[in-house]
Amino acid sequence: MKWLAVAAVLLVAAVAEGADLAHRQQAVNRLLYRIHSPILSKFPELKQLSNSFDPRGNAGSCKDGGNAVNHLMDELDAGRLLEQHHWFSLFNTRQREEALMLVDVLLNCENFETFVGNAAFFRERMNEGEFVYAIYVAVSHSDFMQDVVLPPLYEVTPHMFTNSEVLDRAYTAKMTQTPGEFHMDFTGSKKNKEQRVAYFGEDIGMNSHHVHWHMDFPFWWHGDEIDRKGELFFWAHHQLTVRFDAERLSNYLPPVDELYWDRPIKEGFAPHTNYKYGGEFPTRPDNKNFEDVDGVARIRDMKEMESRIRDAIAHGYVDKSDGSHIDIDNNHGIDVLGAAIESSTSSVNPSYYGALHNQAHRVLGAQADPHGKFNMPPGVMEHFETATRDPSFFRLHKYMDNIFKEHKDKLPPYTAADLKYDNVEITGVDVDELSTFFEDFKFDLGNSLDTADNVKHVEVHALVPRLNHKPFGYNIHYKADHAETVTVRVYLTPKYDNNGVRLDMEEGRWNSILLDTFWVNVQAGEHDYHRDATQSNVAIPDRPAFQELIRLADEAVASGSELVLDHGHSCGHPQRLLLPKGNEKGLECWFTVFVTSGDDAAHDDLHSNDHGGNHGYCGIHGGQYPDKRPMGFPFDRRIPNAAVLLEQPNFHSHTVRVYHKEE
Repeated sequence: MKWLAVAAVLLVAAVAEGADLAHRQQAVNRLLYRIHSPILSKFPELKQLSNSFDPRGNAGSCKDGGNAVNHLMDELDAGRLLEQHHWFSLFNTRQREEALMLVDVLLNCENFETFVGNAAFFRERMNEGEFVYAIYVAVSHSDFMQDVVLPPLYEVTPHMFTNSEVLDRAYTAKMTQTPGEFHMDFTGSKKNKEQRVAYFGEDIGMNSHHVHWHMDFPFWWHGDEIDRKGELFFWAHHQLTVRFDAERLSNYLPPVDELYWDRPIKEGFAPHTNYKYGGEFPTRPDNKNFEDVDGVARIRDMKEMESRIRDAIAHGYVDKSDGSHIDIDNNHGIDVLGAAIESSTSSVNPSYYGALHNQAHRVLGAQADPHGKFNMPPGVMEHFETATRDPSFFRLHKYMDNIFKEHKDKLPPYTAADLKYDNVEITGVDVDELSTFFEDFKFDLGNSLDTADNVKHVEVHALVPRLNHKPFGYNIHYKADHAETVTVRVYLTPKYDNNGVRLDMEEGRWNSILLDTFWVNVQAGEHDYHRDATQSNVAIPDRPAFQELIRLADEAVASGSELVLDHGHSCGHPQRLLLPKGNEKGLECWFTVFVTSGDDAAHDDLHSNDHGGNHGYCGIHGGQYPDKRPMGFPFDRRIPNAAVLLEQPNFHSHTVRVYHKEE
């Protein structure tokens, strides 16, 4: 076995001497490969490291002097950690604490040598769900891991994204050594009208965006302050809600109704999904009345939290824990409210305002077994990966979105001076045909299946239908007095409601979908500027498949060549869902372009650096949100007089149609 120890030393030396991207990517790939099985012998260096690394002995390579690693080791040695082969939920207080112990260990590592050693050691000894969460969060926030591309979660933990019927067939294929591709349908049937929009809530790319957003902006975060985190909570979920309403509109459904604590939950949900270990995700029947959830919250507690937040909005200030006030009738107020409603560690008074959002997820998730009578595992609402599959997710967030709107509607409308930008006049905008279609997407199910060193690998994949759109772009024709950097915001807003009634600007502005925000240098005179949809800063392309990441990293390590990965962060709305689904007649929308001064930029280089290209909904990692204006500007406040906006030369809006064509 001496050669294994030498191999481990060589691995450590490789990562110590610069820890090049290829080695870092390879290590993360192998740590997450077949996560429910021990590290395979085909990864001898990592397997040896998991046995030989001494976390306490390497405490000197930790920024905190080893406090975090010693604490986690104490819990491990005392047998207090959650066992392997058990479900994990971030909303379970003790399980979250354990996962965050490992996050603290990894983020306190001074170098990758210590990072990979601790990760390998605890991978074999901690609950798999806790480990996966900790690795994803640590890689997302570690300074020396920023170039590493995280594998798509739907291929690391496929059971959280895949119907149980498909996984049953995958297990059969594995046992019979017969490769297969299995078509996955959405939950429900045509008897359920919500089935018409299941493609959106159950889209695995959108599920991934939601969970990665909460990894980038965790409610428990105790590190450096994250810029405008509360406002981003409002904005990201507001956009999910208005996008869902747009999908409903194109499928001849009314906007989603908000949730009410004293009324039945009209729509039931059968997830058709199993935990890897722990049984089925619970099913909720139609018209379920809310019940208190033992050990979590009473319904009257939820109403009290809501009442206190609405009182704060009405009064125009929140009460801090020391008795002082913070004024919220300003641009910063939405940030304060967002932190209080979630509730995150940024909340100014969590003991008073509670945690409306987080507790609501738990209460909704537990309605199938609120008193623990049947010892059922957490529901889909108790996991960020699965929450959007349940229609009640959007009802919950419509409820919270309406609270945010109550605050925004109290603020004074923007004046002509707030909106005007004299340098640029938009003379016209040409938009390519907007058309959506469904396609099949294939993803790997291998990580959901148990394996061992002597078991032959079998290729098993799921095929799932998903929405996409034809490539499109647009040309902005403008006249500028002088050369300058400008801010450009692009929105798509439904023109009619579900009854075919035209919406005026005040009625429709809250439903505006942000397509892009970007900065560009304009030239004096009359010019055109072309923007392609793939350049959007709110959306990201498909993540590279796990097997592709493995191949690229292994080849780069073997050849000693540089690994080049251009995929940015995992947080971001799927690029193919940039447009809502159209229909045969064409879903009529306003296509709006609004140009303001480049002084709205929080960074000097935004005209030449897109900072990952995902900042519309996900901000800039470790930096200020790029747009100084309120998120949603200029549609975030009331517009009692549309002429104030329509008469601005830097504002342009015209009607477009989004078609749906099956090709």
